[in-house]
Amino acid sequence: MTGVADDVDGVDLARYLAECRAMVLDEIRAMVPQHSRAGRVLYDLMLDYPMRDAKGLRPALCVAACRALGGPLEGALPSAAVLELYHNAFLIHDDVEDRSEKRRDALTLQRLHGVPIAVNVGDAMLALALQPLLDNMHRLDMGRALRILETVAVMARESAEGQAVELDWVRRARWDLADDDYLAMVDQKTGWYSFVAPVRIGAIIANAPAEVIAALEAFAGALGAAFQIQDDVLNLQAREADYGKEIAGDLWEGKHTLILLHALRSMGEADRARALAILDRPRPDTVDPARDDLAGRLRRVVPELAAAGHLDAAGRAALESLVEDVARTKTRDDVEWLLAQIGRHGSLGYAREVARARAAAAGAMLASWSWMKPSVHRAVLQSLVDYVVERDR
Repeated sequence: MTGVADDVDGVDLARYLAECRAMVLDEIRAMVPQHSRAGRVLYDLMLDYPMRDAKGLRPALCVAACRALGGPLEGALPSAAVLELYHNAFLIHDDVEDRSEKRRDALTLQRLHGVPIAVNVGDAMLALALQPLLDNMHRLDMGRALRILETVAVMARESAEGQAVELDWVRRARWDLADDDYLAMVDQKTGWYSFVAPVRIGAIIANAPAEVIAALEAFAGALGAAFQIQDDVLNLQAREADYGKEIAGDLWEGKHTLILLHALRSMGEADRARALAILDRPRPDTVDPARDDLAGRLRRVVPELAAAGHLDAAGRAALESLVEDVARTKTRDDVEWLLAQIGRHGSLGYAREVARARAAAAGAMLASWSWMKPSVHRAVLQSLVDYVVERDR
């Protein structure tokens, strides 16, 4: 595999990611039971998300950190595969919780097979990930195996806590939040399982000392924040064919992002009240243009009829109540209005600047590491500093 060989002349990041992902998919296929009566109803579905076109970022981070510190590729691959299983299980559960329509340019698992089946597939992926972690006791040694297992345990807890915080914000319509609140949530929900855990596990496999692991964790945490903020930006402005997920899904779902927090605190009182009312509405089970059009037409016609004297106060109130029944969930017009407000207040640009600052901090850390020798693997870590904020998917 030339992409993961030691070569200090440069790195093709896309190739490196693709080669790591291919090796990890081979590991995952080997983990899946081949002769089970649940094959068609469970294990075939378990391979759905992993086999869809994806970046393979988490396995590549694990491999790059391990190899950059002199660790063995074959020792890293099973743990890298575990990270990919966790990632895809989290995606399945996240899609259910958010009622998402699309994932990786295809319908989400619960849209294809229903919520109960999707949840069970995600649960099974988490269960399947346990055996390779136990096998590390033979592949590596008991000390490193237990430290990796501990890292995965912390990773799962941090991710669940971050998700719980975000879901609680949505449930209680909490928008009185500062940027630091958002960043702390992201550090838990995304940063730990996407960046911190992969580099920590790679470093453990390479027998790195505690101070090296701590430096890698700080680097990964800064990259993780930048990555998530860019993901929030892409959710609102990328082409769906490139992004692979529903565009503006964060607005339909009422997600708390740095972008929305900036827009809300930049709005006047009336616009902020309207925005909060929209964000408090649930998303529909499916986006129905016909329903959205009807709600929009009713909202325009009722005031016109009242102004023309065709409706008394009681009639107007009754019709406006009916309009709200029709539009009790978010509509396309609602989301378009929110997008216009975000553009008006420069909130995408603000978020990009915060992401670039986080990425720059990560780059400065890496540049100071005299203990990490030049290699293609270090070059991968360096290239990720730009990638997390420049990517288009």
